[in-house]
Amino acid sequence: MMVVEVLLNMYFGGTEISSILRTSLYVFGLWLMFGKSGLKNWWALCPWAREYMLARCAGREAEGRITSITSFLSSMLSVIAIFVRSETVMIALGLFSLILIFINLIYGIRVYSGLTEVYHVSKWWIVPWIFVDFIPAVLWGLLKKYQPEWKAEEIRRTSLDIIQGHDVQGMEEGLTVNLDERTATEFFQKKYLLRDIHMYIQPGHMVLLLGGSGAGKTTFLNAVNGYEKAKAKVTLNGGDIYADYKKMQYEIGFVPQQELMRGKDTVYHTLMDASLLRLPMSLSASDRKARVEEVMDIFGLGPVKNNLVEKLSGGQKKRASIAMEFISNPSLFILDEPDSGLDGVMARELMEQLRVIADQGKIVIVITHTPDRVIDLFDDVIVLAKDVNRTGRLAYYGPITEAREFFEKEKMEQIVMAINRKEEGGEGRADEYIERFAEVQHG
Repeated sequence: MMVVEVLLNMYFGGTEISSILRTSLYVFGLWLMFGKSGLKNWWALCPWAREYMLARCAGREAEGRITSITSFLSSMLSVIAIFVRSETVMIALGLFSLILIFINLIYGIRVYSGLTEVYHVSKWWIVPWIFVDFIPAVLWGLLKKYQPEWKAEEIRRTSLDIIQGHDVQGMEEGLTVNLDERTATEFFQKKYLLRDIHMYIQPGHMVLLLGGSGAGKTTFLNAVNGYEKAKAKVTLNGGDIYADYKKMQYEIGFVPQQELMRGKDTVYHTLMDASLLRLPMSLSASDRKARVEEVMDIFGLGPVKNNLVEKLSGGQKKRASIAMEFISNPSLFILDEPDSGLDGVMARELMEQLRVIADQGKIVIVITHTPDRVIDLFDDVIVLAKDVNRTGRLAYYGPITEAREFFEKEKMEQIVMAINRKEEGGEGRADEYIERFAEVQHG
């Protein structure tokens, strides 16, 4: 790694021959280690990418992204320095290089720590990895006694992979979700964001979507509403959201965290513009106006209809943002942290309005970071958790009262703590609950 090269150049005097020899041994060791971990050997020949692949061997992909990027930036600085003649610029480049070295060292230690865990060796091995990385690389690559616990190229197999994957039968009413997987390509590999999420939500239900940071809540919502398609079949009142997206998108209202309104427009004109986008073009002007007036009454926006959006209070802006999506009278209403930035009273009032919408036979799904203050308004809760491979999985779906029994926790925030990883301050019991709920689903 970059920090190793700097330290060894200081020790050995930075001769070209010693540098080539060290790099060759390091690459040779990684070539063998990558083979043991199920990766393509030739990744060892690729500068910068090999640092990321080494981190994959250690189960430290996030740290590997940092080390590979800092190594790349350091190399670019070295190239730039060749053409720089200004002493001031050289000093700036030197300071930036020192910062990169420090960052690379910190994240490199995390990678090496992961390697010692995967190879079941003493933490003292971190020291030679820092100062003479080619030595442990060669030894671990050559000697048979050094074997990784699992293959980096594979998803670690657990009992979860055996008992998951049970489709829910589609219904003529309500929302049916059969999501097999949602993947993305990051840093040269396929990454599983979500897997095996199957559920049916009845009309008239207000559902809380719960999960720790990185569990895939927003990714799940985007997959359900068709904005980011997954390998899945999602139906709403018998209609296929993916197959008939242009038709079905008007049946879905989605309110993101960010407010997408022009501050210089009035509330009335904002909702009229939304009606032009979300209501049929065949609708008469009088009917369109009547719908806008109706929605303003529902969300208490009548008194401020002529006010500029930028002059509204935080609660009024939230209601206006929600009203825009409610114009089309959707059957499914999805809201990503609608109470963000609101005090307890305003948040409660907003959630009570959503409860009224659900009572009209709509399905309302909500993400909120303060669920316990409004939990009495919800019917069900979806709990997503990261499994051992950091993939979002279904840890629970069902009534609130049964969720408390299932997790043996009284508060929703306690449930989140139970499924969060230990390094995130949680109890690290995600896999346990994912497996238990899968068993419940399969009877």
